[in-house]
Amino acid sequence: MKRKLTQTLFAMAVVALALAGAAVFKARATAPSPPPIFTQLALARGTDVSDGTIPLQVGTDVAMAQITVDVGGFSGWHSHPGGAMIIVKQGSLTVYGSNGGQCEVATYSAGQAFIERPGEVDQVVNTGTIPYVLFVTFPHVPPGASPRIDQPDPGTCPGV
Repeated sequence: MKRKLTQTLFAMAVVALALAGAAVFKARATAPSPPPIFTQLALARGTDVSDGTIPLQVGTDVAMAQITVDVGGFSGWHSHPGGAMIIVKQGSLTVYGSNGGQCEVATYSAGQAFIERPGEVDQVVNTGTIPYVLFVTFPHVPPGASPRIDQPDPGTCPGV
């Protein structure tokens, strides 16, 4: 009889431990997660196909912009005092650049990235079939200055 009582008590102890463990596991499984420390929204990513470089300097501003241009639209001739790093999120565009008295033409599409060098005069035209969307970082902007400077037509790309 004593042995049967011991077996019964042992079985009850095992069941009690199992139930307690399940309750602890359930409490841990349903406990709310702590809030995230930060969130990240990836806006765009592209692979640089322009082989460009931009010098950076301490004490200058950095600006960012999302630029959307409708089909057939254009930027007008312009330059950037600190250059620009551009990712094409959507659409395609053609860049007409004036470099050393020559017209340089390059076309970029979604997923590509390119660099406009500081002071380089160019015009960007939406030559695609949908609006293009760009994410642009303007490094090395003089404090308080505009990241874009309008320029006159250099006359190197006739008809643009």
